[in-house]
Amino acid sequence: MSPNSQQHDSVERIEDIDVSTEMRDSFLEYAYSVIYSRALPDARDGLKPVQRRILFMMNEMGLRPDKGHVKSARVVGEVMGKLHPHGDASIYDALVRLAQDFSLRLPLIDGHGNFGSLDDGPAAARYTEARLAPSALAMTANLDENVVDFVPNYDNQFQQPDVLPAAYPNLLVNGASGIAVGMATNMAPHNLIEVIEASIHLLRNPQATLDELMAFVPGPDLPSGGIIMGLDGIREAYETGRGSFKTRAKVTIGSVSARKMGITVTELPYLVGPEKVIDKIKDGVTSKKLNGISNVIDLTDRHHGLKLVIEIKTGFDPEAVLEQLYRYTPLEDSFSINNVALVDGGPQTLGLREMLAVYVSHRKSVVERRSQFRLAKRQDRLHLVDGLLIAIMDIDEVIQLIRQSDDTDQARQRLIEVFKLSVAQADYILELRLRRLTKFSRVELEAEADELRKEIAALEEILSSEKRLIDVVVAELSETAKTLGTPRRTVLSTSTVAPATTTARAASREPEALQLEDTPCRVLLSSTGKLVRVDLADADERITQGTHRTANDGIRSDVLTSRRGIIGAVTNTGRLLHFSPVSLPGVPASSVSLAAAVNSSDYIELESQEHIVGLVPLATTDVFALGTSDGVVKRIQGEAFPAKSGNSIIGLKDTDQVVGICAASDSSELVFVTSDAQLLRFGAANVRPQGATAGGMAGIRVSDNARVIYFTALDAQDARVVTISASPNTLLGTDAGRAKTSLLADFPAKGRGTGGVRAQTLLKGEDCLAIAWVGAGSPRANSLDGMPRELPGDISKRDASGTLLEADIAFIGSAVDD
Repeated sequence: MSPNSQQHDSVERIEDIDVSTEMRDSFLEYAYSVIYSRALPDARDGLKPVQRRILFMMNEMGLRPDKGHVKSARVVGEVMGKLHPHGDASIYDALVRLAQDFSLRLPLIDGHGNFGSLDDGPAAARYTEARLAPSALAMTANLDENVVDFVPNYDNQFQQPDVLPAAYPNLLVNGASGIAVGMATNMAPHNLIEVIEASIHLLRNPQATLDELMAFVPGPDLPSGGIIMGLDGIREAYETGRGSFKTRAKVTIGSVSARKMGITVTELPYLVGPEKVIDKIKDGVTSKKLNGISNVIDLTDRHHGLKLVIEIKTGFDPEAVLEQLYRYTPLEDSFSINNVALVDGGPQTLGLREMLAVYVSHRKSVVERRSQFRLAKRQDRLHLVDGLLIAIMDIDEVIQLIRQSDDTDQARQRLIEVFKLSVAQADYILELRLRRLTKFSRVELEAEADELRKEIAALEEILSSEKRLIDVVVAELSETAKTLGTPRRTVLSTSTVAPATTTARAASREPEALQLEDTPCRVLLSSTGKLVRVDLADADERITQGTHRTANDGIRSDVLTSRRGIIGAVTNTGRLLHFSPVSLPGVPASSVSLAAAVNSSDYIELESQEHIVGLVPLATTDVFALGTSDGVVKRIQGEAFPAKSGNSIIGLKDTDQVVGICAASDSSELVFVTSDAQLLRFGAANVRPQGATAGGMAGIRVSDNARVIYFTALDAQDARVVTISASPNTLLGTDAGRAKTSLLADFPAKGRGTGGVRAQTLLKGEDCLAIAWVGAGSPRANSLDGMPRELPGDISKRDASGTLLEADIAFIGSAVDD
């Protein structure tokens, strides 16, 4: 047979295979590729392969936050050419999502240009520019220190990380979504600070329960904000990995013109765009499912964010219309959680504890490998420095030995023999520059050697002690939370979304049939400035001693009202702001949880540098007392409260501010505490009630450079006084100071307008009081970040110097069950 015929036969060789076997094998290979290489995120860094490759390549390109943006097409080309063997469209889609602040809670890419919106897609890659965001640097930090394994790319020409170091739990913070073969994933974003606090708790307490972790992570924190209604589905998802919850838009009801009421939407459910809402409203009005809507105006802009104004027809109840909107439009939407991620190379459905456990294990591995790498580097460097110090000690002999050698090899060998050096030390000396042979260089080398020994000892301690390793991980997580963390955006409500409607009510389109039930409740203002609604079974129900709490925040003020009632919030500027607790996160009276509370500034529109000092009922004839930082006191009857929200209830000087407001009958006592440790108590009957515009009268005489830091009114005979000293040169919450608890009865009552008596002896370096509290029961203390703190339990005499605190205290309030 000729060679040509043999070659022809080899080319034309046909092999018979079973079609079913080939289809099965090919499908399995395809499914494996989609699951492991495309659709599912890794539980350690929360990234899919394409996302990881984008961040790694941008890091390699030096596209840091302090550098300029580059064309997105350039990034896509680099990723596609070196790491990702798929089309440019999929790479650019992944890059765009990493830059969208409405998709991710913490965007990883800083995009410049049109990266799309919830209602429209992005511009082409040639028109947009990108660079890494600061959060991405935390994901890729220390990659050059052997902290993770590297694997070959698709053609074995380049190396890429198998996983990123991930300085925070990105899987929980930014969530994920993807559809694989036979499985899918859909994870909700969370708050970085809350997730890191839970991670730290799990590191410190490996046997922590789900309830303990949910005290730190009560629920998702969506990029668009909104209100999550009902927490049962969230708990189910945290326990089993699967669940669902419903979100509602954040709205306010008020006048949009002189004669027209309206509903203003400022936050929408996750991934719901304003145009979609407008289209659904128009469809509902056309089909007569929605009644009472006259117009929808989109006032959204880049400076003020989302703002949809839904105008209500005259004669229609806005709350009834809002209930219709929740039912028939995306103002209420659902989110299904399916926590599927890759763990040890295989897909698993994970609960909250499992996701945190995978991450903290990964982070401990990263820190351990980094410590091993740094230890080896410093040991190598110390070895060279020690050799160089030996050479400098006998530098003349070293130079003579080198000059007498015939070649480099002989010089190296003679250095090793004469000075007992290693090969590496000898080579380093042979490469030594003459300018290093100075006295100053020797001093520098000795200092460097000492520093290297300290660093080596610290690294060896980390590697030899599990506790020390955990301490390092915790410290780095805390720093990341401080640097990248932002306040919670999404309000959590224990109220269920499903309205208490019958079939007849659901069928009715009359606004009256759609109103929310107006049930009794209490509104609590915590010492850290958060609001929560406590739903009561009836108006006489109280928050009892048996109340279960999941947070130790103290209470600054509380008001009995109804769910749809209107109450007032008094600010430090003297304004009275009206608001309804209907959209506040609600908790039952039997299980008060301040973990679900919302920042007051997120619920009530406040001006710059304005905060709430107390809550008051509006429909009341009770008398209230106000105290100011300049020592002014004023009593005002509830009937004199202004009818218009935002008006003042006291005339203040430019430099004066309201410190506190409390109900104060004639039998009450008014108490002032100043920054120079003076306390004054006198009867409220000495202050006659005045109108809203009055400026009050002298309450306490305040010395120069001092101010009132606390004011209250109370009837309790067993009240306590808590004071904490500090220096005015330190920031609040950064210096622990000294604390003292004493009885109010030990302070003699004096006349109005006097200077009070000493409340605490200030030691050297403690020039003032930073915090004070007067009340009955057990106070609750918190740090600047809201963590609970211990107060001294012993009762001291009124002018004692107090006990040195072990940790900082920034807020004190009454216990929730007092």
